[in-house]
Amino acid sequence: MTAWLMLAVDEHKRAGDGYDDDPSRHYSWDDRVNNHAKVQPNDVIVLRDRDTLLGVSVIESIETDQATKERHYCPFCGRAGAAPRKRELPKYKCWECKAVFPEPDRETVQVKTYRSEHEAGWIDLRGLMNVPQMNALCEKPKSQLSLRQLRWDDFREAVETGKNPVPLDIVDSTREVLTGGHRKATVRVRVGQPAFRKDLLATFGSVCAFTGDAPQQALEAAHLYSYAANGKHYKGGGLLLRRDLHRLFDLGLIIVNPQTKTLDVSADLEGYPDYAKLHGVSLAVPTTADHVKWLVRHWDMHRPMTT
Repeated sequence: MTAWLMLAVDEHKRAGDGYDDDPSRHYSWDDRVNNHAKVQPNDVIVLRDRDTLLGVSVIESIETDQATKERHYCPFCGRAGAAPRKRELPKYKCWECKAVFPEPDRETVQVKTYRSEHEAGWIDLRGLMNVPQMNALCEKPKSQLSLRQLRWDDFREAVETGKNPVPLDIVDSTREVLTGGHRKATVRVRVGQPAFRKDLLATFGSVCAFTGDAPQQALEAAHLYSYAANGKHYKGGGLLLRRDLHRLFDLGLIIVNPQTKTLDVSADLEGYPDYAKLHGVSLAVPTTADHVKWLVRHWDMHRPMTT
């Protein structure tokens, strides 16, 4: 399994680079970055900021494009490490050579851009590991590159057996779904089904089917079947779910027992109290015979040996 440790610059965003990183959803880079073309869909992505680990996921897809960018660079060392400071003057500091200066140098360059989509399997690990600890788990521990290959087995062991262990089985589940492995699973539906979602809001109100009242902005239209397999919206074929619960439902980690209308939480989530406590909880919305029909099929996909 190939895994990449990537620097998601946030507080000290490189001046003028124009990246729009949202660590839990996507990550952007371009062909000025070493290893830029080696990253592939289904690789594991581990994101950090300048101080700590942020999280881990699996790359679902990578979009490429061409763009014109204004490159800002340090006038002393010429490297693209110039970033604005919050309060101190001079305003800019180079995070490579540590020089300070009023403004960075600039030039316009043509670049090939890359943008990963990795929202489905995201696991928040913020603060679980510091930068030196992560560097030690890279293929080249002394490298200063912002995109480096990680020794996945060693990283996983460190996370799952550390002081505050977190299981990473969701990574395996996500990769199985993306590669069409032995596990049958519903496919995650991206935001972009406004009519379907509007109908569900009219039917259920602003209510997550698993946890109850929730802001509309936090709710997604979750299909109870593989929408990607046929592209149709069936009657009784959807519920409103919070974004995180939608992902876990699609991966079969939280599903609905169609007989009892209660939630069945996979043992893979035992290490997450907020999810584990949902096991056995009744649905927060009423269901019809059509809902039950689809829930039976979803149950058979993910709990085929359960009676």
